[in-house]
Amino acid sequence: MNYESPYSTRYGSAEMRSLWSERTKRLAWRKIWTAVAEVQAAAGLVTAEQIDTIKENQDKVNIERAQEIEEEIGHDLMAELKAYAEQCGQGGSVLHWGLTSADVQDNADIVRQKAGLTLLLTKLRRSLLLIADHIAAWADLPVMGYTHLQPAEPTTLGYRLAGYAQELLLHFEQLARLRLQLRGKGIKGAVGSAAAFQEMLSNTAVTPEMLEASVMEALGIEAFPISTQTYPRVQDYWLLSSLSGLAASLHKMAFDLRVLQSPGFRTLAEPFGAKQVGSSAMPFKRNPVKAEKICSLTRQIASHLQTTWENSALSLLERTLDDSANRRSVIPEAFLAMDEVLITLNKILENLAVDQQAIKRTLTNFGPFSALERVLNELVRAGADRQQMHERLREHSMVAWEAVENASANPLVDHLSADTTILKYLQPVRIRELLNADSYVGTAPQRALEMAAVIKKRFPPTEQNP
Repeated sequence: MNYESPYSTRYGSAEMRSLWSERTKRLAWRKIWTAVAEVQAAAGLVTAEQIDTIKENQDKVNIERAQEIEEEIGHDLMAELKAYAEQCGQGGSVLHWGLTSADVQDNADIVRQKAGLTLLLTKLRRSLLLIADHIAAWADLPVMGYTHLQPAEPTTLGYRLAGYAQELLLHFEQLARLRLQLRGKGIKGAVGSAAAFQEMLSNTAVTPEMLEASVMEALGIEAFPISTQTYPRVQDYWLLSSLSGLAASLHKMAFDLRVLQSPGFRTLAEPFGAKQVGSSAMPFKRNPVKAEKICSLTRQIASHLQTTWENSALSLLERTLDDSANRRSVIPEAFLAMDEVLITLNKILENLAVDQQAIKRTLTNFGPFSALERVLNELVRAGADRQQMHERLREHSMVAWEAVENASANPLVDHLSADTTILKYLQPVRIRELLNADSYVGTAPQRALEMAAVIKKRFPPTEQNP
């Protein structure tokens, strides 16, 4: 039995796993070898018979044979090349002519990175639309807001969700721009000078620039104008920076959800199946395992960022191999982890539970405290000394807070309504009105709805692709 990565069977969609599979990688390599050979054929350097056999065998990947060869020679790309060449007869003799490994590997990597971003953006689009629906549904629902994890002032559930949506929309736009900006190495040879191609094509009507442009067009990507043996490794850092930024926002959202479905904060809850097991020891548990998985995987994505920084900084002169081994896992696993995170997030959002009774209980207990600011402002408006009133309200609130912590009903309204000093400026009816925290949410409902509208406009139903 061999070790299997959890990303092989547990995390990520079938589409994302397939994209980063050995077969897809080798197919991409073969496509590049074929595209180069086709240009060489157009230049009269490769015969029609050779290019026909190359194209005929392009999709006939034989991983077992390539691995046998790799056991002998210790070079995976050369092993695939030899396996391909074996299939192509005379056509195999011209494969990889003028190329270096990174001409093949690096461009294939970018093809897969762009395809991976498309898969992620499709899922993130779904997340944003689901959140927009929740924002619209709960824009007006008052909930207790928290600072320092302590009850602060009311907000609305829709407004809180709009905060998450705002960040995710910014990340969507950033990733969409990055997808357009990703560049391949191009076809430039061992140190990026294209010297081999200049000499190879010197007596033909084809230039090195034309060859590169034709291959890039076949791959659907653009090339850096300047490359060494590889494309600039700082681009991997930009990629992981963008994925790590999205991971940070998703981690916060999931962490908040873990807090908000705990007793005492109870507001939201992730879906929990009828036969789902929360704990092997405690049958009553409803652990927030989906949100916890998001937090776990997003932390791993962020941990890869330092590796890509070092790969960029430590790739000396035209190339060293400091990056090669870790890139085999760092980049694919970042995509697979983010894919799983977004799959999990969408499952949560599709069946997100809102506990309105618990929300109401929390507001009843703590809402009057947060509304004291309104009372203080009204007292000052009526002519009272702000500092004196602040101290008086503080004393009442401390007594009331102790009662709430002892599981008694909040007595703050009754205490203020019986304080003769306060009654000089405000009547009991007005005090009760002011301490109704449900109406103390400012412009949060309107701005939440505006955010939902922005998302709906950005992703109309007729536009399915990101």
